Amino acid sequence: MLTRLLRGLLALAIAGPLAAQTPTPALSPPTPAPAACPPQAQVPGPQQLQAAQAQARDRGALWRLEREGRTSWLYGTLHVGKLEWAFPGPQVLQALRSSDSVALELDVSDPALAQQLRDGLAGPAPTPPAALQQRLDRQIAAACVPAAAFAALHPLQQGMALLLLDARWIGLDPGYGVEHVLAGFAKSSRRPLIALETARQQLQALAPATPEEALRALDGTLTLLESGRSREVLARLAQAWADGDLDTVARYESWCDCATTDDDRAALRRLNDGRNPHLADRIAALHGEGRRLFAAVGLLHMTGEQALPRLLAERGFRVARVPLQ
Repeated sequence: MLTRLLRGLLALAIAGPLAAQTPTPALSPPTPAPAACPPQAQVPGPQQLQAAQAQARDRGALWRLEREGRTSWLYGTLHVGKLEWAFPGPQVLQALRSSDSVALELDVSDPALAQQLRDGLAGPAPTPPAALQQRLDRQIAAACVPAAAFAALHPLQQGMALLLLDARWIGLDPGYGVEHVLAGFAKSSRRPLIALETARQQLQALAPATPEEALRALDGTLTLLESGRSREVLARLAQAWADGDLDTVARYESWCDCATTDDDRAALRRLNDGRNPHLADRIAALHGEGRRLFAAVGLLHMTGEQALPRLLAERGFRVARVPLQ
């Protein structure tokens, strides 16, 4: 169960560009939608933007990183969100303005990213058995996206994109993800926007070793979608992020009721902890170049034995969490 769920949650980090390949854009103009379709993120009007900015408060979790006489920042994000969550509050905004570079897991503004993600799962795509394909087709129809939009994707990537699109039913949309706002801030303020990982590195943590494992993963993804369990877990995780409740995130295994086998725990280490040493090395190296960095990484990476704040402290940083209002 955890293997499937973590694959889905990791998909929230990397499947946004995949979803952007479909006719359902990250942000679309207001259009009537059938009652059976999930709501879509809409392009906010000037009044909505002003209201959201005026009411913005700090969410997520923020750490101050001090080394070599300079301060950088580490920020825990969620890769989907709501309009009112998208705008940084005063303390996060102050940290951004005091930085000279912004670093994200991936550069979500890179137009080549979607192709890199499509190409990242090497080898021929397995053909799902008829029954599995029928279940996949039903979920594509439920997402209100034309089947042709999925045709070029690996079956596992189709499942990843469907998990992302399914979050719309609980009011969470990748179009309101914090990374897009941070990328926009970097571009508009002429700050360098740096990718901490490559698409291939992220997909290596996700990709099954064999076609058979890929089909089992797809089956598990469809089971999560059909049961609604992924929505329950994501809703609780999203609220914990919005509240800056790192304790709830750190106790993930105790309330998700899913880390019950050695395989599950190994998947957790690979998908989360296994990537953290590289992320810590990249942040330390960029800071060592003389940058004052604002590094934004998914909040799950701030927990566990290989938590990023702990790894950065081991690399000589004085690390302090900043209380957010």
